[in-house]
Amino acid sequence: MIQLEHVSKVYSGTHKAVDDCSFFVEDGKITGFIGPNGAGKTTTIKMIMGILEASEGKILLDGEDIRRNAIEAKKKIGFVSDNPDSFLRLKGLEYLNFMADIYDVPGEGRAEKIRSMAERFEMTDALGDRILSYSHGMRQKIMVMGALLHDPSLWILDEPLTGLDPRAAFELKEMMKEHAASGRTVLFSTHVLEVAEKLCDKVVIINRGHIVYQGTLERLREDYPEGTSLEEIFLAVTEHA
Repeated sequence: MIQLEHVSKVYSGTHKAVDDCSFFVEDGKITGFIGPNGAGKTTTIKMIMGILEASEGKILLDGEDIRRNAIEAKKKIGFVSDNPDSFLRLKGLEYLNFMADIYDVPGEGRAEKIRSMAERFEMTDALGDRILSYSHGMRQKIMVMGALLHDPSLWILDEPLTGLDPRAAFELKEMMKEHAASGRTVLFSTHVLEVAEKLCDKVVIINRGHIVYQGTLERLREDYPEGTSLEEIFLAVTEHA
């Protein structure tokens, strides 16, 4: 469960990048976080993660306040950022073991977890190479693997499908479905409305720092004439916000 209560982020003393945002991400569901460029998606995600501190409001992760109990809250999270260009001088396997150490993944069973995930993402032969030598898609895969290795209850994924080949994108979407089906939480941002439509149980739409809609896409469609495309609905929602 992820809960935001009247959260705002102010830059330069006056500019509110995120303004009085409240929404609830349920367990057992995949929630899509969508909005135009510069709408406040990444700022909101960074506040949920504790990377940025909210100027106002409260953020709860499975009941833990990210500001008061940051370490305990972050143990529950698997986070994939929108930039996979990190730890480039480490080999893939070194990076995965580094992430496993940070999150106290036991030595017993760790190698099997890494092996299973590497097979699923077709990364087995690349684990001995430096991340610097990886393609963008391979870097994205290794970051996803590192984020999920400790089996976190909360998945927070910022544009996770960007750069992935079709097979890897399919596998990640299947993993998201499996994670939600097990009663746990997935929040992911995307620009691809078709992905949100096919994958999400619920969407939260943000525009100019404000939450302008939260609920199912089916409920959103009820407010528009039959045959109206998802793109047209999205443009109308964000334009009139």
